Amino acid sequence: MNGLIAWWARNSVAANLVMIGIFVAGAIGFSQMEREMDPQVRFPGLQIEVSWPGAAPQEVEEQIVARIEESVRDLDAIEWVRSTSSEGYGGVYILAEQQVDFTQFMNDVKIRLDSISSFPRDIEPPQVQQWVNRNEFMRIAVHGDIGERELKRLAETLRREAAQLTAVTVVELFGTRQEEVSIEVSEDALRRYNMSFSEVADAIRNTSINQSAGQVRTEVGTYQLKVRSQADTETEFNNIIVRETADGGILRVGDVATVVDGFEDNPILATLNGEPAVLLQIMSTEVMDIVTASESVREWIEKRRESLPQGVSLTLWTDQAVDFKGRMTTIGSAAFQGLALVMIILLLTLRPIVAFWVAVGIATAYAGAFVLLGPVGVSLNMLSTFAFLLVLGIVVDDAIVVGEGIHSEANRIGGGVNAAISGAQLVAKPVVFGVITTIMAFLPWLFVSGSTSEFTRHITWVVILALGFSLVESLLILPSHLSTMKPRENMRRFGRFQKRIANSILNFAQNRYRKIAGWSMDHRYLTTSIFLGALVIGFGLFGTGWVKKSFMPDIESDEIIVNVVMPEGAPYSRALEILEQLQEAELALVEEVNQRTDGEGVLIENWYTRSRRDSVLAIVKLAPPEVRDMTAKEASIRLRELMGDVPDAREVSVQYTQGNNDPDFELSIRHPDLDVLRAATADVENQLRTYESIYDVRNNLEGASEEIRLTMKPGTAKLGLTLADVNQQVRQAYFGEEVQRVPRNGQDVKVKVRYPLESRESIESLKNFRVRTNDGRELPLLAVADLEYAPGISRIQRWNGNRAARISADLKEQVRDDIMKDLDENFFPAWEERYPGIIRGAVGQAEGEQRFIKEVMGLYLIAFFAMYTMLAVAFRSYWQPVLILLAMPYAFVGAIVGHAVLGMTMAIFSYFGIAAAAGVVVNDNLVLMDYCNRLRDQGLSARDAIIEAGVVRFRPILLTSVTTIVGLTPMMLERSIQAAFLQPIVVALAFGVFCAFFVTLLMVPALYGIGLDIGGFFARGKDKIRRKLSRGPQTKAETTT
Repeated sequence: MNGLIAWWARNSVAANLVMIGIFVAGAIGFSQMEREMDPQVRFPGLQIEVSWPGAAPQEVEEQIVARIEESVRDLDAIEWVRSTSSEGYGGVYILAEQQVDFTQFMNDVKIRLDSISSFPRDIEPPQVQQWVNRNEFMRIAVHGDIGERELKRLAETLRREAAQLTAVTVVELFGTRQEEVSIEVSEDALRRYNMSFSEVADAIRNTSINQSAGQVRTEVGTYQLKVRSQADTETEFNNIIVRETADGGILRVGDVATVVDGFEDNPILATLNGEPAVLLQIMSTEVMDIVTASESVREWIEKRRESLPQGVSLTLWTDQAVDFKGRMTTIGSAAFQGLALVMIILLLTLRPIVAFWVAVGIATAYAGAFVLLGPVGVSLNMLSTFAFLLVLGIVVDDAIVVGEGIHSEANRIGGGVNAAISGAQLVAKPVVFGVITTIMAFLPWLFVSGSTSEFTRHITWVVILALGFSLVESLLILPSHLSTMKPRENMRRFGRFQKRIANSILNFAQNRYRKIAGWSMDHRYLTTSIFLGALVIGFGLFGTGWVKKSFMPDIESDEIIVNVVMPEGAPYSRALEILEQLQEAELALVEEVNQRTDGEGVLIENWYTRSRRDSVLAIVKLAPPEVRDMTAKEASIRLRELMGDVPDAREVSVQYTQGNNDPDFELSIRHPDLDVLRAATADVENQLRTYESIYDVRNNLEGASEEIRLTMKPGTAKLGLTLADVNQQVRQAYFGEEVQRVPRNGQDVKVKVRYPLESRESIESLKNFRVRTNDGRELPLLAVADLEYAPGISRIQRWNGNRAARISADLKEQVRDDIMKDLDENFFPAWEERYPGIIRGAVGQAEGEQRFIKEVMGLYLIAFFAMYTMLAVAFRSYWQPVLILLAMPYAFVGAIVGHAVLGMTMAIFSYFGIAAAAGVVVNDNLVLMDYCNRLRDQGLSARDAIIEAGVVRFRPILLTSVTTIVGLTPMMLERSIQAAFLQPIVVALAFGVFCAFFVTLLMVPALYGIGLDIGGFFARGKDKIRRKLSRGPQTKAETTT
């Protein structure tokens, strides 16, 4: 290493060319990086979807879902299997372990699926596909006072146009329903013409076709034989012949039925600010540039507005590129301000040439990172950009240590190449091992499994690559640049001012710190006890709940999303009533803001609503934070209060945070018996409602819906009727028989034959229903079958083979851990006794947090052992690596104190700040211990050596701590939404470094002295044993004498 440093220091041309090459390659790499708001999350999961039209949920569960679950049960690398069974649909969702070969895993699942031979014959082929997690990064509303069909077809046209734009791939529609052709035959028409549904369906199926019949090859050419009579319009369907009589009469579809070319039987009302609306969602893909995509979409909107039908508007609602630019500006501004402050400090404490080249070294390390970030799959996003700010303190640390070492040598021996070489060589060992240990501190984040790894690896790669290039720059390039530094002569005014500041630091170290360090050594047990007490207090704050904890930070969004899930079987009119309730709450909230601000306040920019039979949704676009006087959380809570109770709703949720859509509190309960599951779930919900901090408690169990069950009367077999015959005819009338699918605008439109809508919405129609026998007789349904009302099940959830329920709730404050502790101690023991066989488990945030903590703890145990082993070999000591690494927990304590003082919640990203702080403190301790060992080799006593090492290295240790804290201060003081997501990292790093500074300069010397005491104790014991052994055994006479 020393020879390598000397060669590069003497070859300034090579050093400069390498630096320039890094800058050029970094610029190219930066320009080619993918830009996105957040990293794409890639789940190693797949979903299997099976459609079985008309089947009951129990049938789907027993004959489809359970068989799929059993077929994949013994596959390796499955983390969990969850499923949903509802009317006509079964979905099985399988999550594999992160490290699995997913392609092979998916093939294995398909093979198992193909081997199932007991599926019902009338199901549609199972669809197997990988989970695709796409984020909506732009939202455009198409709205105006036009009909539903015209609005949807216009939206479809716009969707296809938008999908062809530069950098745009996936565009989806939201707030529409599928088109459908319903051929409605009344019971009166069937009886009048002695006709059945099957006769109408067969006539359409056999007539409305497009099909090739081959080709005829002749001498003059080849002719294709085609049948082209596919009906598409109401007129064409009406003209299809159903029956021809012997006397030449013709019955057409239009004679016996009404053709309704409309939409599926699921009414929907979607509006934007009161006008009918359809949303176009521009979705992110794995490889994209959201800035380029945004620019192309915005340009297209401006041009397209000119050709829209009268009364129709295009409103750009959401554009994450704006947020992306805002966050990049915020981070860039904070980084620039931080770097400027660091430069000022370096200029005041070191010579300008050192400060300049240290700053250039930082830029070189960053440019080097950009060279390799693209190849390792890291995009330019909020996390990776912030990681450069996070690593600033560590990169500066390396440059300062080397620069200060060269600066000291230049003052001692007169500058020049020799001073640069000896100064760099003097600190090469601690710098190299400091970088390696810091990289080791971040490496576990690369091996975290699950979706969390998609976030952690973006930060980790930036840190690793920046540190790697920082090491190259500080030891190979920086010495060459500082080799021209000479002793100061004829200093100007600023130089004299700067020297006074530098000397004041040195004087403080020589006079004040030397005494403090001496006192610390002389009272080493008291000093160590004080620091250990601080450690206990810090961890006590963390463990007892004084510091709030959350797996993912709650960062306010500029939207509020209200979702009301309707009970099964609720009429559409009830959904409209709840929609009106929501709209009245919005108007009341706006009125409150107007009264409070004398009409000058702006809270809501846009208001989108969508109501269907099963749910009511409202998306509220808030005004920018700087122009409204309420936070998103305050607005969401007030909106929920003004909305009032919705007693019959299955679930009412209000979301106001970014990214994380999980409820604040979630719990899963599993049991094979659905009745037991319902009772156990109700008990847990009642208990949760006793906590004041919990509101909107709900579960995902479907309420029991009423069924009308058909059973055959005795003696009907002699009529030639079976239950299957009766069920088929009833199904044709009420569910409908799908006769074909017509292609339109890239989609398949179902064509169904069934009863008119008014008959399908009336129980009275069952009394008039006629069952047709094979011999042409028509019998009243009630004459051959009994109708019985009974409770039914509309949806069945399963988890790993058991029926499951998920209980969710929202919290007014982050007290989930306290609530879970109370439940574990005072509720769940008796509850589990009441319901034997019940299984409960964490889901959502809690599930991810438990798995994450367990995994990270294991990975960090391996990392700490690797650090210790490396340092033990490097220092040839068992004790000194302990001294170096023992300061790392104090970075954690500092982070805890910082979060407590500032009232912040510790989240997953806080631990990145702790890891970075640990890297800084390890670097400082390495510098201290390495110089102490050098002094010991020169003959100084242990006490004098550790104190002198602290005095000599006081300035670089102080500068690394101060520059790190000062460099992060602008981000810590930032109050924008963009910065809130990242501030826990900044607080953890800044306070961790502040705490570790005192540990390095006070506790480490004290522990060093205690280590000497322990070593001396064992050495004295060995000497006593050695003396006894050397004297040999004594005789009795010698003893008497």
